[in-house]
Amino acid sequence: MSDKDDARELKAAEVARVAAPVLDYRPPVPKGPVPPIGLIGCGGIARNHLEAYRDRGYGVAVLCDINLEAARTLRDEFFPGADITDETSEVLGRKDIGVVDLATHPDHRLALIEQALEAGKHVLSQKPFVTDLTEGRRLVELAERKGLKLAVNQNGRWAPYVSYLRQAVAEGLLGDIASCDIQIAWDHSWIEGTRFEEIHHIILYDFAIHWFDITRCVFGGEQAVEVFSQLQASPGQTIAPPLNAQSVIRFQSGVASLVFRGHTAHAPGESIVVTGTKGTFRSSGAVCGNDEITLITAEGEARVELEGKWFNDGFAGAMGELLCAIEEGREPVNAARTNLPSLQLCFAAVASADSGQPVCPEQVKALPVVHP
Repeated sequence: MSDKDDARELKAAEVARVAAPVLDYRPPVPKGPVPPIGLIGCGGIARNHLEAYRDRGYGVAVLCDINLEAARTLRDEFFPGADITDETSEVLGRKDIGVVDLATHPDHRLALIEQALEAGKHVLSQKPFVTDLTEGRRLVELAERKGLKLAVNQNGRWAPYVSYLRQAVAEGLLGDIASCDIQIAWDHSWIEGTRFEEIHHIILYDFAIHWFDITRCVFGGEQAVEVFSQLQASPGQTIAPPLNAQSVIRFQSGVASLVFRGHTAHAPGESIVVTGTKGTFRSSGAVCGNDEITLITAEGEARVELEGKWFNDGFAGAMGELLCAIEEGREPVNAARTNLPSLQLCFAAVASADSGQPVCPEQVKALPVVHP
């Protein structure tokens, strides 16, 4: 028997245990007072925004929703001293409001972003930022002309395990990135009876935008060369949008795979594996809550213990980064301009799923299909 016949190359090698690198993964916090915030949109996700802001001392001065009772309920729970209104003009017309948090659906958000910028407000836009990249660039240029910050609530970047991964990549601990593989299994059937059920590409578009954005962060913001996606209904699912999806993404320097299993009733979970020329990052655990994290390099294996959770550190991070950028006079890392390529990758994945063919993201200018 030759040395190769025993498949020793497939056996796990013994590695030394080493201390985990100390990285600045916690949500950014401004040093001084922050401008009063106006929240427009008081739906379900707004609760996470408000809880994060309250816990970090960010003041929300007014809450706005077409359903005034929704605004009242959240105001009374989180910011009893705030005003409420069902008129966006009352928020945008207030001179004390420095930042507008837009937590509305995309079909209303485009006009609101423009109105907020015209009113001289910094803006944190809910994701996905826009459905047309031309409109997105126009808003980015409007913000830049007016000297305002326009950021996107890609809150997944500040989930503790994702934020630690981003910092590890930025510090060069993994070297040149060769691959990024993400697999998520959960039950998305909760959207039954909501307006989200009307979105055919609910998985690749509304849900997966977080992980398309995370993948681009892993590859240092590099634009993808090609994406190939597939979509399939799951046996037994009772809602219209197909709940199984997957994408294979090719970059100049490596490849990524994103696997979404949105009809998993038993043992849901998430895992991320990123390999590079100097190391490998692995995380696994609950969906949006990976707590088993290792970083393996030539020095050995580090078991990483992190504080916090995606909900609500992610929301604190997105707003905190915008507030720090305002304070420091710089662009936020979640600036809308840098988010446009993530959107383009997401839109290309949707186009590929529709056509059954690989798609070059640079050829896609808008979301091809939202409704069936």
